[in-house]
Amino acid sequence: MPDPTNRPPRPDENNELFVVAVDGPSGSGKSSASRGVARRLGFAYLDTGAMYRAATWLVQNSDVEKDDPELVAKLVAEADFGVGTDPSAPVFAVNGADVTAAIREPVISASVSKVATNLAVRKLLIERQREIIAGCRPGIVVEGRDITTVVAPDAQVRVLLIADPAARVARRKSELGDRVHEAEVHDQVIRRDRDDSTVAQFHAAAPGVTVIDSTELSLDDVIDRITELVTAARHERPTGEGQ
Repeated sequence: MPDPTNRPPRPDENNELFVVAVDGPSGSGKSSASRGVARRLGFAYLDTGAMYRAATWLVQNSDVEKDDPELVAKLVAEADFGVGTDPSAPVFAVNGADVTAAIREPVISASVSKVATNLAVRKLLIERQREIIAGCRPGIVVEGRDITTVVAPDAQVRVLLIADPAARVARRKSELGDRVHEAEVHDQVIRRDRDDSTVAQFHAAAPGVTVIDSTELSLDDVIDRITELVTAARHERPTGEGQ
């Protein structure tokens, strides 16, 4: 997948910025695991999917022609997005309005792929994501669909979190509760994966990316495994050091 933006921020040589990149399909557990890892390490946390949800909320609550990708991108470009990075309570705002709860509503889940597959919108939000990453020392855990390959391919730890479809649908249904029927959840999970795969490669690991299958793992198990990768990466000596 070609990189639609300029070169991403590189962790500096002194590891003053440590980046953990986590990709995965919907329902793989990447959000809960990423937040848990960030809390354990004392790192910031960035939910890039929430940024696309916030953009979707903006579009749905505007008079813009929703089928015009250029007008949608212009609307997003002119908006002020507040992006929280506290793993305990990330808050999101659009033009000063708190949308933290609103962006999790089923109506947003059903529409987010259309905005997320708008290449101009992706370019804008990827640039913003990289700005946030660069300012989050000593470290940040970033999760999404294209973090390991596009947003932060130079992250010290890169993980692809997967799970079988039945487990992913069950997890999403548990998150949403009785607000939606299981058939609707199944459609959202599978369709979002299909739609998003046209602009982001998250079904197969890129070189250097560690695959973790969470199907039979508890949340704590996944957090432990990612944390172990971070510990190992911190102890690695850069090639050529001491020569």
